[in-house]
Amino acid sequence: MAGFHACNVLVTGANRGLGLELVKQFLEKSNPPERVFAACRNPEGAQELKYLASKHPNLVIILLDVTNLASIEAAVARVEENLKGSGLNLLINNAAILRLTTLESETRENMSVVYTTNVTGPLLVSQAFLPLLKKAAQQSTQKGLSCSRAAIVNMSSEAGSIKNLLIWDFGHFISYRCSKAALNMLTKCQSLCYAEQGILTITFHPGWVKTDMGSSISDQAPLTPDESVRGILNTLPMLSEKDNGAFVDWKGNHLPW
Repeated sequence: MAGFHACNVLVTGANRGLGLELVKQFLEKSNPPERVFAACRNPEGAQELKYLASKHPNLVIILLDVTNLASIEAAVARVEENLKGSGLNLLINNAAILRLTTLESETRENMSVVYTTNVTGPLLVSQAFLPLLKKAAQQSTQKGLSCSRAAIVNMSSEAGSIKNLLIWDFGHFISYRCSKAALNMLTKCQSLCYAEQGILTITFHPGWVKTDMGSSISDQAPLTPDESVRGILNTLPMLSEKDNGAFVDWKGNHLPW
């Protein structure tokens, strides 16, 4: 990953699945971030994160519920305190939920709860951390847009691609698909608003991964968390202005909306 070094990284939904694997692999890099903020709703129960923090002094576990504005604001204050005047280079909005439903069984409650976590959450978290992202962009000596300077990475899914509708035959889960399509639009809007402030915005399809969420659909998920995250971290240094607002997969391929 030559040329890629985000000094300060924050990952939401970091207590399990892809979020936990992202934290692990950032810490394992030969040139790791100065600080990795692992944000989750229940830090007390995040035993793997606690173990990693005992081994890596640059890991900071943060309480953050993306559905609670007061929790988001408190998390920003905690991160800012730890940054000691530095900015936040990379925000990865990874926290998400999935409800296994069909078009016939989908409910108002599911649509509301899933949208609140998967779309409104990334919106509010990005808004709240925007001043620290802008600070990182201003402090950087790099020109142009990159994940080393300042970036928002929204974890989406090809299941939300209107053209591709990934794994439709395995499950409809309407609220999840609609939320990821909306997250893709949010990403595009963020890319148009934040580019002039030096912030790259991208949306990722991490693949169909063997996590609690991925395996709840079927046991046929082809990717391990290790494979997916290694692909993502290999793709991050390649991203620039040409990719701002794009929808890419863990291999760096651009996907249709």
